[in-house]
Amino acid sequence: MTWDCIVVGGGAAGLSAALVLGRARRRTLIIDKGEPSNRFAHGIGGLLGQDGRAPQDFYADGRAELAKYPTVEYRRGEVTDGEPGFTLTLADGTSEATTSIILATGMDYVYPDVPGLQERWGRTAFHCPFCHGWEVRDRPLFVLDPSEHGPMRAQLLSAWSDDVTLLDAPPQELRDDEIVLADGTTRPCGGLLVGVQLAQRDGLAAKLGVTAQEPNPMFKDGLVIDERHATNVPGVFAAGDLTGKPPSVAAAVASGSMAAAMAVHALVLPH
Repeated sequence: MTWDCIVVGGGAAGLSAALVLGRARRRTLIIDKGEPSNRFAHGIGGLLGQDGRAPQDFYADGRAELAKYPTVEYRRGEVTDGEPGFTLTLADGTSEATTSIILATGMDYVYPDVPGLQERWGRTAFHCPFCHGWEVRDRPLFVLDPSEHGPMRAQLLSAWSDDVTLLDAPPQELRDDEIVLADGTTRPCGGLLVGVQLAQRDGLAAKLGVTAQEPNPMFKDGLVIDERHATNVPGVFAAGDLTGKPPSVAAAVASGSMAAAMAVHALVLPH
């Protein structure tokens, strides 16, 4: 069997794409590793109708919605290889053929190696004030970003607190309600905004021949797409964080929907 479309990734972008494909009666396979970028977050911030919702509950409901579409299949697994044409190989050794692909694997967030930061990532340590600022409002906040964007990030964070400090050097440690600065001084801390760089999680896009963007301070290797969410490889589309756009669940949902609509156009109205 050859699928009309395989969606690689079952986060917000991937599930949104699959919904559009299912409603268009396209034979669709979602292959999901089960590690969405926001799995550590306390909740989804700023998504209308889902504000504060636990990510795992949001995704579970999305999968349940897809179950009523008979042409859509969800499979937990990992794609390890891909060939133009298209054949995708999974970690269990199986392979699947498809006419089109939507890449929605998300990105890894690369942040400084500060003791205590990883354990608090997605809660009191975060990269997006719009996603997490409300939860740490009116607390003493810190910004860790040595790039030229650091002062701007600190000024932006002042929308949520009047007590914002831009750090000159990485702290020694981040604790539940305090931070140990580089000089050993301990200060109360209600949240730490961290400058991150997003990087692809695997080499699948490159194996398919998809072009990546030039590195920038926020994205190491986001994919190049056009206004149709199409990559340089005919039949391969991309959605969500992978496309080098500012990441958020709301944006990922919209991105997945658009990528799928354009994939349906390509399937039904081929040039």
